[in-house]
Amino acid sequence: MSLSSYTKEFRYNFKIAYPVILGMLGHTLVGFVDNVMVGKVGITELGAAALGNTAIFIAMSFGIGFSIVITSLVAMADEAGDKDNAQSILNHGMVLNVILGVVLFLLLFTVEPVMRITGQSENVIALAVPYTHLVAFSLIPLGIFTTLKQFADGLSLTKYAMYVTLLANVVNVFFNYLFIYGHWGCPKMGVLGAGIGTLISRVVMPIMLFFMLKRLSKTREYMQNISFKNMQTAMFKKISALGFPTAMQMIFETGIFTAAIWISGMLGENHLSANQIALNLASMTFMVANGFGITAMIRVGNQLGARNYANLRRVAISVFLLVLCTQIFFALLLAVLRTWLPSLYLEMDNVEKMANNAIVIGEAANLLLIAAIFQISDGLQVAALGALRGVQDAKIPMYITFVAYWLIAFPILYVLGIYTSLGTMGIWIGLLIGLTAAAVCLLYRFNRISLRLIANRHRGD
Repeated sequence: MSLSSYTKEFRYNFKIAYPVILGMLGHTLVGFVDNVMVGKVGITELGAAALGNTAIFIAMSFGIGFSIVITSLVAMADEAGDKDNAQSILNHGMVLNVILGVVLFLLLFTVEPVMRITGQSENVIALAVPYTHLVAFSLIPLGIFTTLKQFADGLSLTKYAMYVTLLANVVNVFFNYLFIYGHWGCPKMGVLGAGIGTLISRVVMPIMLFFMLKRLSKTREYMQNISFKNMQTAMFKKISALGFPTAMQMIFETGIFTAAIWISGMLGENHLSANQIALNLASMTFMVANGFGITAMIRVGNQLGARNYANLRRVAISVFLLVLCTQIFFALLLAVLRTWLPSLYLEMDNVEKMANNAIVIGEAANLLLIAAIFQISDGLQVAALGALRGVQDAKIPMYITFVAYWLIAFPILYVLGIYTSLGTMGIWIGLLIGLTAAAVCLLYRFNRISLRLIANRHRGD
């Protein structure tokens, strides 16, 4: 096919993707806002927020990964016109995600021993533990929101979750302002105040999205028919069989970044803060690629339901090309602005903190150079994962990500980070190598599957 056969899909891909991207940026923005607002209090508080947010992010990623399968299944059911199946997916997915939210909430009460085992600063742990416990409860309402969001995404109604997420950020900023700094008669709670803001905003999110979807003609009937009667074991198994490998894949990926943060914490508070700043910035650009990955999953899922495998391959490749273009742009942006962006996170007008701030900014700037390079690998691997989820290929990608991140990246980043003078730069070099390995393997996997589907179709299988 000519290049134009792929590039002509860019506009439609972006139409689906931009609300997903903004919604995901909204989730990341919660961490960004917490870090920026808490960072004005002090570097120790910033480190505590970083440590707590990484633990929360692992649990949240597992829950989101588990629920992503809802989008793929609903996209297929929608293309086939099977409303009963779509309703069943919504009902069963809601039950599973609420149960999972409760389990993850309870598991996060074991985070303190892990922080101590990994050698984190006692000052940081003292602030990070209560913050983590408070925000952990938000995973339950977040599970309800995620179910509704993934369902709407499967129907290609991607903008409503975006509206809710952006509104929730306004709520988060407002309550952060009240409780971090102690305004309007509220107690000054520092990092714990950021946890209160996050919790309140995530309680509001599912309520807002439910009422939005209830007003839409395409989803009104689905919202009215949410019911937890007549639950079927077969549907629970179907969602779980696809959701668990996807959740584990996301755990392997987020886990390696969390390991990078915690290992940097072993090098000192300044290293931890620099690592968190660079990772937070890289995460925001990654969300653009992640949004396109969701687009690939929706569009590939639609074509799988229609059994149009040649078009399935074409739309997936169009997403890969679009991700490549956007990530090159962000790589250049991070490289050019690498010394200015970290200053946004720090209290630059405080003379007493000038020395520490200079160290953090210098370290973060070096990390952003490496982040600029791995933007491309990171973007392509998540886009390939989206396409593979669209064809309901979950287990092999799980194994690929485990090998790439934990058998390749982790040993390299651990040795370079702890046992060489590279420090945090060594950690990020390990991340770059792992992400590149994952991207190559996942793209190769999709190429084989899509070609096999086309060949089988031509043979009439």
